Amino acid sequence: QVQLVESGGGLVQAGGSLRLSCAASGSIFSINAMGWYRQAPGKQRELVASILRSGTTNLADSVKGRFTISRDNAKNTVYLQMNSLKAEDTAVYYCNAVSWARTDYWGEGTLVTVSS
Repeated sequence: QVQLVESGGGLVQAGGSLRLSCAASGSIFSINAMGWYRQAPGKQRELVASILRSGTTNLADSVKGRFTISRDNAKNTVYLQMNSLKAEDTAVYYCNAVSWARTDYWGEGTLVTVSS
């Protein structure tokens, strides 16, 4: 089993920045990919960014050039640096981990609110 704990959400003005953190514990050796999803009110959960243990990253088109995902394998932590935030970035952000056996693990989510 893998446990994920997110932190760093909050209220920020449009154009501002936030950094989300997700610390993994448990069977961390089983984790390959980690990433962030978000779900806005009335919308489906969508992938924001992901990073493999190798360091290969993937970003949604809507956040390219504004968000950066990074990973500290020694600390078992993944970060999402969010710059130039927009009102449409408002959502609950969920940390996700995928094991080599393709099992999904989820954090409880952290709310990001961007005021315009």
